[in-house]
Amino acid sequence: MTDATDAADAADARRIAAALRRSPVYVAPSFASAVPGPERLVEEIKRAPMPVFAVIVPLVPGGEWPDSGHLAEDVHHRLGRDGVYLTLDADSPGRIRAYEYGVDRDAIEAAGAVSLDRTMDSASLTDKLIRCVRLMATGQAHAAYQRQTEALNRGDGAQPKTPRRSGHGEALPYAVGGGAVVLSGVAALLLWRRRRMAQIHGPASRRPASRPAATTARSAAELREHATAELIRLGDSLEDARGDADLLQRALDAYAAAGKVLDTDRTVPGLAGALVLIDMGRDAYEAARKGKVLRPSPLCFFNPLHGDGPVPVRWRAVGGRDRIDVRACAACAKAVRDRETPDALIDGTIPYYEVDPRGSVWSATGYGQLRDDLVQRVLRGDLTSRVRNHPDH
Repeated sequence: MTDATDAADAADARRIAAALRRSPVYVAPSFASAVPGPERLVEEIKRAPMPVFAVIVPLVPGGEWPDSGHLAEDVHHRLGRDGVYLTLDADSPGRIRAYEYGVDRDAIEAAGAVSLDRTMDSASLTDKLIRCVRLMATGQAHAAYQRQTEALNRGDGAQPKTPRRSGHGEALPYAVGGGAVVLSGVAALLLWRRRRMAQIHGPASRRPASRPAATTARSAAELREHATAELIRLGDSLEDARGDADLLQRALDAYAAAGKVLDTDRTVPGLAGALVLIDMGRDAYEAARKGKVLRPSPLCFFNPLHGDGPVPVRWRAVGGRDRIDVRACAACAKAVRDRETPDALIDGTIPYYEVDPRGSVWSATGYGQLRDDLVQRVLRGDLTSRVRNHPDH
């Protein structure tokens, strides 16, 4: 639990990873007094249904990691084990940060609920960490976070000392129509994610952008870089957005869903899905900004990476009985008219829409063209089983 090394050694990811192979809790010597009874936390983690690793080390300016996110990524890479990684905030050591790798336990919201809970203000760091683990283990993280943000809206919750500063799970005042509202759920993580991703990948250009899926990138690595830049750009637009609250909430939900895909999926179909979600977020944002009715303009049904899907097409899949109405790019629409096979996005070895819809949210929704609940499906976790069962994982 507490490794008897000096402060410099405690900041070494290799030593931390080695310690975590022996115990799920690593506490740097300088933080030993702040984590009384760490064995209680170890026992709580052992009872949890998901792997949890607590890395309690100081984060100092000019140190090995600029923030807790870099620390979690470094330790996760060196340890090579998926799960929830709990760390401390670089600017507020009493605040917990949570990062998920290969699991979906609403860890961000669990950490946020603990941070906003005024009854936890005087609790020890050990008790805060235990509370966070319990919320994830019992599936109560989302509900607890919503309760705390609702209390904050009413004015009887724990108001953050710096309300415009973002963090994992923090509620953020957000300008809508000239007023301030508190966004609940994962959408409230907008500023944290945008700044976090910008730290890793660099700031996105503020130049007017074409549709997010308009790219020549096709490999997973290229698509991920492109999608990350587009997500940062959407976040830039949304940070100080004003307009219709419902439309902005839709944009934020799509933003959060795209971020969730990027966090969990490394496949080309998944990254294409992230771009579709970003595109949905941009459509909603533009409608809110211009004061117009939202009229989504979908991407090509057969392959969203083709870009816009302006052409209505009535199409019947090979072996299928029913014709469906979708929108496609000009090239795919022509292929359908000529009774040829469109240049479809391949998932594994077959077109994505031929994948069993029970195992693919993209197949089940046609990237949002067959059903209008793609964002909600991703946010509620439908993506998890598809990623887990995909041959690339």
